[in-house]
Amino acid sequence: MKAFAVYKDGKCGIVDVPVPAYGEYEALVKMISCGVCNGTDMKIIHGKFKGIDEYPALLGHEGVGEVVELGSKVKHLKIGDRVLLPFIGDVPDGYSSAWGTYAEYNVVTDAQSMLDDGLEPDDFAYAQQKIPSSIDPVDAAMIVTFREVYSTMGIFGFEGGKSLAILGLGPVGLSFVKFAKLIGMGPVIAMDIDDEKLALAKELGADYTLNTKGVLIPEAVRQVIPDGVDFALDAVGVTSFIGDGMAIIKPDAKVCVYGISEKMTAPLDWSQNPYNWTLQFNQFPQKKLEGACHERIIKWIEEGELDPSFFVSHRIPFCEMGRAFEMIEAKEKMLKMVVQF
Repeated sequence: MKAFAVYKDGKCGIVDVPVPAYGEYEALVKMISCGVCNGTDMKIIHGKFKGIDEYPALLGHEGVGEVVELGSKVKHLKIGDRVLLPFIGDVPDGYSSAWGTYAEYNVVTDAQSMLDDGLEPDDFAYAQQKIPSSIDPVDAAMIVTFREVYSTMGIFGFEGGKSLAILGLGPVGLSFVKFAKLIGMGPVIAMDIDDEKLALAKELGADYTLNTKGVLIPEAVRQVIPDGVDFALDAVGVTSFIGDGMAIIKPDAKVCVYGISEKMTAPLDWSQNPYNWTLQFNQFPQKKLEGACHERIIKWIEEGELDPSFFVSHRIPFCEMGRAFEMIEAKEKMLKMVVQF
């Protein structure tokens, strides 16, 4: 089968590897789509993703596919089911795993069948769940981002009635805007340097938008909410925002970091912020928590409250997927890009 590999020098390309083997509690999945993760994928390509340092690596982690073969003890999946988040399974000799979902076939675990038989699945298996056939399987790649964002909101302690300032309005930041309003947060201030993305945030329900180009963020936010916000969120990976966040929160509030920066250090000056405050990082999704919020997100989609297609700007054929990373490097305007198989 074909898969997409990245090498130590940053070169990438489609390679031939064996179709992955699957176990008795697993199913083979023919891939339909895989979302491009601008942050994680590009950091792996540049050799700057913490924890992945063996190359060549098989890339991709936001996949949707269709079950085509079943292991002998699989009871809760059937041929034709569409599933979210399959991974490469056994990694072919000569390669390492960066989850490997940019491939024609992947593997999914039937977590419920393992639990039925008294076995404990790996955490990632709880997030490998079915999606309704009514949801477009290309747009559905965005559900991976939705689940990561929504589960992270729980970790950070976001709740209705609390105020939030968000920096960075890519697919992740815009998802935070949407979910914040769905759970009743407000006021929500959305910040970016792109007026088109600010307009999208407004469409998703942001109470205020702020173009931060040439602007002192603390002064601008304090003009809107003089007492400060309950949560200040870095959704894109700008370490300097930690300092800005500390300057715009109210006492006993929280600066939250979700975006991953290539720079792993930042000077901290807390002279301008309250005496009591919290800085919390959550930069790696917790799959069991993602699985727990799956049904809520699917219900919002089915009810029309949440539209995955709103966040998808490009569909790219697998045979041309190197173009996606060229577009990122060229800083072309985009939201979520999805690779189609």
